[in-house]
Parts: sequence; structure tokens; C-alpha cells
Amino acid sequence: MYQPGLNDLDAVLAVARRSSFRGAALDLGMSTTAMSSAIAKLEAHLGVRLFNRTTRSVSLTDAGRAFVEQVAPGLADIRGAMDAARSQQAKPSGMLRINTFATAARELLAPLVLEYLRRHPDVHVDVVTEGRLVDVVAEGFDFGVRMANLVPTDMIAIPLGEPQRHAIVASPAYVKKHGRPRVPSDLFRHRCIRVRLPNGSLFRWELRKRGQTALIDVTGPITLDEASLSRIAVLEGIGLGFFMEPDVRGDIEAGRLVRVLEDWTPELAPLCLYYPGRRNASAAHTAFVALAREVTAARK
Repeated sequence: MYQPGLNDLDAVLAVARRSSFRGAALDLGMSTTAMSSAIAKLEAHLGVRLFNRTTRSVSLTDAGRAFVEQVAPGLADIRGAMDAARSQQAKPSGMLRINTFATAARELLAPLVLEYLRRHPDVHVDVVTEGRLVDVVAEGFDFGVRMANLVPTDMIAIPLGEPQRHAIVASPAYVKKHGRPRVPSDLFRHRCIRVRLPNGSLFRWELRKRGQTALIDVTGPITLDEASLSRIAVLEGIGLGFFMEPDVRGDIEAGRLVRVLEDWTPELAPLCLYYPGRRNASAAHTAFVALAREVTAARK
């Protein structure tokens, strides 16, 4: 006889969080078919539909919303009890879940995450990258990585590196044909790569210099929602692009891209690893914090 387990409840919370079976399946390392089947079995067991499904969207029913509101705190308590038990381990094992954004993940993957896995092969690390800010506790993550100014005040934060910067870049061919913008208002006569944010709105380029701030609604021939796609478009000479500096640093150094308006892209806050205070952190959690502090000390 079917009895729902923790994985089934995790599946419900993941679908509720993502409003997508595919996104939830990716988060939990499942196939979309397996995710859909797990939800269907739980709904059949409960005798109610938890989600409204259409070809374009997934949303909680009233029964599903009430179910999630009751289950989420209980599941967090169970995870806490499991963490308390794991804290008695001498050897790190189990899973760590980290929420971050793509640029930070690329920058920290080798020095922190992959080094951690080399040292602690019995731990599985699940890294989820997304543009939106999330409540790491409510959504089941052990850690978050964001810029220092975006870290909630009730979290423990570990700075991970130097301050970040944005970079506005173009291909040499584009600059030769269209020239360089000298001040932010020049961007209105340039072709720019537009970026769509996770909430569907278009990103405005924010430029700052000596107390002046300019928010530019750029125009251009294409709108994209992922930095790696924008980079390809800029390399191909389609227009100017606005990036986190690490995403295009290698291209600038190799001469594939040219930086413009550099004096209007000052330093931003550094990246921070953050997490809630825990009385009974697992051995895996404790070891990850220790390595983060080690990486930070090595960069000073």
C-alpha cells in the first residue's frame, strides 16, 4: 500500500516553489515524469488535487496551499532533527543544498565547491542557480550566496572575495563600426542586448559615478534571459552588453571584447556565503563553513 514519504513532500514543496514540474524536477535531481508521478500518487492518496495544471502554468489549489502551509514547518522540523543526528557524525556525509546566481556559482565552483567534494567525497552538493532572491530556510537550502548588501540581517555571513563590478562591453568590430559611448546618455543611440529578469521585467542598466546615478532603459535588436547567451550575442558584434565582470573578464583580457564606460561601473559589494545559525549543524555543514573561511583567508 502506498504511503507518502519525505521525498514526496519535498516534491510538493519544490513544485509549489517553482510553479513548474520541470523546474522542481531539476532541483531535486528527478525526471519530470517521475516528479509528475510522485505528485499524482500523493494526490490520489489524499483524495484532493494539490495543483491546478495547464499547458502553460502550475499553481496551488486552495487545498494545496493549505497543505503546503501545514507541511513546510513540520518538514523543516524533521530536517532539523536529522541535522541534529548527523551532527554527531565524525565524518561529513549526506547532502548540502546551495542557492546562488550563475555568475557567483561559476566563480566559486572550483575553489570552494569542487575542493570541498575532493576533501569530503561522501557528501553530495546540490547547487541551484536562479536570478530571484529566495528565503533559503523556507525553501530548504543550507546556504545562500549573494552580494553582501542582499544578505538578510538575521543570517551568518562569510565574505568570499573581492568586491564585484559590472562591465559594459562590445566586440572590437562593433566599436569600429559604431564608436564608443562616452557618457550614459550615449547608450540611447547604441544597439544594446536587452536582458529579461526572472520576474519578466526588463533589466535597466544602472551606472554610477561620483554620486551620480543613471538608470538606462536600453534598446536593441534582441532580448535574452541568460548571461551566456548575451555574451555570444556581444561577441558576434550584435551590440553592447552589460555583465558581471567575471563573466567576461577572460574575453576582455584576450581582446575579444572591449570595455566601455568603465568609470561608470564602480565596485559593488563582495559575495557572501550565508546561512542561519544552527545549534546542531551537521558535520557536512560544519566542514563547508570551515572551508569557506579557509578560502576567504587565502584570498586576503
